[in-house]
Amino acid sequence: MQLVFVPPRIRQITASSLTLLHTSASILTTVVVYQIASQPAVYAKGSEPLPIAPAQPFATTHTAPAQPLEPTTPLGQAQTPLPPNRPLETPRQRPTARELVEQARQRLRDRGELPPADVTVPTDTINSGTAAPSTLPAPPVIQPFNAYRLGPRDAIGIVVQRFADFNVQAALDPEGYITHPIIGKVRLQGLTIDQAQAKIQQQVDRFIINPVVLVSLITQRPIQVTLAGEIFEPGLYPLPQSPQLAAALLAGGGTREDADLRAVTLRRPMPDGTLRTEQFDIFNALKDGTALPNPSLQDGDTIYIPKLEVGDTSYDRTIASRSNLVRPQIIVRVLSYPSGGLRQVVLENGSTFLDALTNAGVNPDRADMRKIALIRFDDQKKKAVSVRLDGKKALMGDISQDVPLQDNDVIVIGRNLVGRITNVLNVFTQPFRDVLGFLLFFRQLGDSATDLFGPNR
Repeated sequence: MQLVFVPPRIRQITASSLTLLHTSASILTTVVVYQIASQPAVYAKGSEPLPIAPAQPFATTHTAPAQPLEPTTPLGQAQTPLPPNRPLETPRQRPTARELVEQARQRLRDRGELPPADVTVPTDTINSGTAAPSTLPAPPVIQPFNAYRLGPRDAIGIVVQRFADFNVQAALDPEGYITHPIIGKVRLQGLTIDQAQAKIQQQVDRFIINPVVLVSLITQRPIQVTLAGEIFEPGLYPLPQSPQLAAALLAGGGTREDADLRAVTLRRPMPDGTLRTEQFDIFNALKDGTALPNPSLQDGDTIYIPKLEVGDTSYDRTIASRSNLVRPQIIVRVLSYPSGGLRQVVLENGSTFLDALTNAGVNPDRADMRKIALIRFDDQKKKAVSVRLDGKKALMGDISQDVPLQDNDVIVIGRNLVGRITNVLNVFTQPFRDVLGFLLFFRQLGDSATDLFGPNR
């Protein structure tokens, strides 16, 4: 065996290198074992693996003698044991659409593009969709009386600025819903245009941040209103689009002579089940020449025209009779021998006694114009009442004798004829049931006037 001489310097380097290699292998083994042992716990959290710090560079020389190595940990065991019964974390759920919208709004607020959020509304209320508890009582909602309310067969237009896909025209179905291709079905029954716009904006807000929504009424449905009281043809009337009070009165044939136009009542059912009532003074508007109160009507309205109280002298019937709100025409009967019996004359509402004489063709030279009776049916007393007139004075310009006429008035001309008819009315004690019985009496009287009263005039 041949011995090789190794210089001391080389022996020192060789020993140091072996020590260094042994130490590096031990460190590498420890790192690998730690990674293998810690992998199950790390991935159980659902997060990324733990980062490994880069190894520090080793010195090429050691001045101190190498220390004996510690026994290595068996492969597959972690150096630091995990705590027992460590709970596993569930994976985080994806954010909802509402949370994403709120995050986007917050970023806009941070950049100053949106006003600060209302601090009185907690954020958890927005996320949970539940209303925040209020410490103050909610103010009562005042239902506007004249605002138009949507109903079945109304058609509206929806415009969302800068988002043409949301623009649509829709009609309310029989249940009061509209169907939008994006936001779905929305119930608008009984809402005003402003309320419908606010409700649709809330639905669009689920898809667009701070949307600008405009809602307009495109087609208004026909409505039905009820006319009652002192009107010629009371009942239920279908009216065209955008009807008003005056149009409804004319649709019912106009008001009667006994109608009190100072207190025309409009009753309207509200969406909350209540009944709102408003009164309108049409008479004083006609008297003063001001604009007539003419509210727009809605489906289900009831218009009631009260009757003028007996003995009320503050109401001038002539003013109302010359307007177009009452019945446009009246029918007056003229009974005289020169005219050949009972004649029916159609006059404009507001006509006077002389208008009836002119249209009836009465010859003043042949008729006894000084003895004329105006007979009118009193609905309160259910009997006929008469007023004596002087036709000569009326022809000479005495306006007290040229009285305004009412529908179904009867004019009797001639002294003898007036006396005999007045006597018959006084003897006829049974009251008339209604104005039809009153008219039937004079019709029969006119048909038999010649035989009844004889040739004496």
